[in-house]
Amino acid sequence: MKLIAGISSAALLCLLSLNGGAQQSASVSAFVPAAPPSTAVRTILPSNNAIANAMRYETSLNAEGIKITMPALSSTMKEGRVVSWLKSEGDEIEAGEAIMVVESDKADMDVEAFEDGYLAKILTEEGETAEVGAVVALVAAEEGDIAAVAEGGDGGADGAAAPAAAVEEAPAAEASAGAAAPDVEFSQLDMPALSSTMKEGKVVSWLKGEGDSVEAGEAIMVVESDKADMDVEAFEDGYIAAIITDEGEAANVGSPVALIAANEADIPALKAYASSLAGGAPAAPAAAAPAAASPAKAAPKAAANPAASAGGRVVASPLAKKMATEMGVDISTVAGSGPGGRITAGDVQKAASGGGAPAKKAAAPSKPSWTPAAGVVAATPTARALAKKAKIDLATIEGTGEFGRVTADDIKIATGEMKPKRKIAAPGAPAVVELPEGLVPFTGMQRAVSNNMVATMGCPVFRASREIEMDAFNALYRSVKPKGVTVSALLAKAVAKAIEKHPIVNSSFREEGTFFNKDINVAMAVAIDGGLITPVLKYANERDVLELGENWKELVGKAKSGTLSPDEYNSGTFTISNMGMFGVSQFDAILPAGQGGILAVAGTQEHIVPCKQAVLGMKKISKMTVTLTCDHRQIYGADAALFLKTLNDVMMNPQQLM
Repeated sequence: MKLIAGISSAALLCLLSLNGGAQQSASVSAFVPAAPPSTAVRTILPSNNAIANAMRYETSLNAEGIKITMPALSSTMKEGRVVSWLKSEGDEIEAGEAIMVVESDKADMDVEAFEDGYLAKILTEEGETAEVGAVVALVAAEEGDIAAVAEGGDGGADGAAAPAAAVEEAPAAEASAGAAAPDVEFSQLDMPALSSTMKEGKVVSWLKGEGDSVEAGEAIMVVESDKADMDVEAFEDGYIAAIITDEGEAANVGSPVALIAANEADIPALKAYASSLAGGAPAAPAAAAPAAASPAKAAPKAAANPAASAGGRVVASPLAKKMATEMGVDISTVAGSGPGGRITAGDVQKAASGGGAPAKKAAAPSKPSWTPAAGVVAATPTARALAKKAKIDLATIEGTGEFGRVTADDIKIATGEMKPKRKIAAPGAPAVVELPEGLVPFTGMQRAVSNNMVATMGCPVFRASREIEMDAFNALYRSVKPKGVTVSALLAKAVAKAIEKHPIVNSSFREEGTFFNKDINVAMAVAIDGGLITPVLKYANERDVLELGENWKELVGKAKSGTLSPDEYNSGTFTISNMGMFGVSQFDAILPAGQGGILAVAGTQEHIVPCKQAVLGMKKISKMTVTLTCDHRQIYGADAALFLKTLNDVMMNPQQLM
């Protein structure tokens, strides 16, 4: 599948259907050509609901139709010619499947379907030309609706015109109130749709800064979608004039994230215009930083006496007093090194670590004391009010304030409104382990994993476990390990060989019946920083283990760097989850949506078993426990048991894997 500006043609088709015009569809390549100088209205992409309404229409028979429009395959493309249709009327199409070849002013490219359905009617035949945004075909959601959608014919396009006009009218009114675009040549960089489910993207990093020149085909930013991190490339030459969405910030698909100037001299004008797109006023120039003060002369070393003035008051900086309280240091014993013997924060740190030489405690007048009358609980007025409101007896609260008074914080801690303050560890004690606290938002990948897990809740499953002898398999692994073959590659090959004899575990459930997958594509769960992903070893039963080993290393590298393509992680027909390397003795895996089985592989453990040939009648063997989770709607217990038996035979006679 050929990519344009880092975006698949599936995502391309989605974006090109937004407003039905060449100007709007150019956002697919990450750049939107600027409005003409005479136009003060900037293009604003419609909402998702408006897009859906504009893409669909209903015929007189209430059959819902989906429009396929002519995409803009370059920023200069005004019309395209249909070179060939890869599907015929009445054929079933799936999301991501190529349905036609379009010739633009740059090259011939495949165009993929964005939704499942049936090709109801072709409006632009092979060899004919259509303007960008024009409807070229109609797709029916259900096979029974093909005739009704086809009868709607060209009327579907007209029927969608009204919603599309409504979609454009509101943004135009909103844009008219914004600042006028400068009379310079520039392009607008929009947040691309990197997958069919992506609604917003986060800018992971900018590979170019403001003022930098960019060339067509050069990666300019990295965007995190709900699937993976992907580079977004420039489609035209120019200069980055203004970055609207900074690193770490998110933007809706189609929202402007930067402006690109055709000429370097136009950057200042576009920076001012960018502030109106971001919804803020241009920032005022920063005031010149004051000249750095000349370094103060080093203060003479203080005498080794506490910094106490007449009357016993300790002279110390506010920070030093705060640190002394937190560290449990008696500040009256600390020798000050500041002006006039003033105690600094550094003095407190030295005293706490034992690095300083604290002076002997100077004689000071005793601190005043106060004892409340009998039956009187010492408390602040605020504490009394809070206790009355919470219906708490003040006598049950231990006061932490001066003279042992109950404070407002003591009441809040008692009611659970506030957490108790952690006591500072004494000098020399083990450091307190700081644990994370509070809400951490999901990354795009973590949210996708969460949604997939929830999607499996409605599937009835059962599980079957079996111990498998591993001595022969381990011996084979030791012999092929120097050639770069991993345990994962060998496991995938062994499972694929067992599936050949039991294809039912490679099937998936459909409302009409059991769907058998012709190919055996083994997905392997991989835990990466920030999520979980399942790279796929395709055609695992047909390829040798050396080829599978090389492919697996490549897939793991892509998974860790976030560069897997959708086909490399969502095309699995059977999944393996291996936690044996963590020493797990047995576990169950959750069945992925759309698959019939997943195999949980635990660690290898040694067992002593009877053996007539052994000297002592016993021998040591290695075993591991595997657990198969199946969709019980089309796979039964006997199917799982027979599959596990065959897998055990393959693992005990692994030479057939070579």
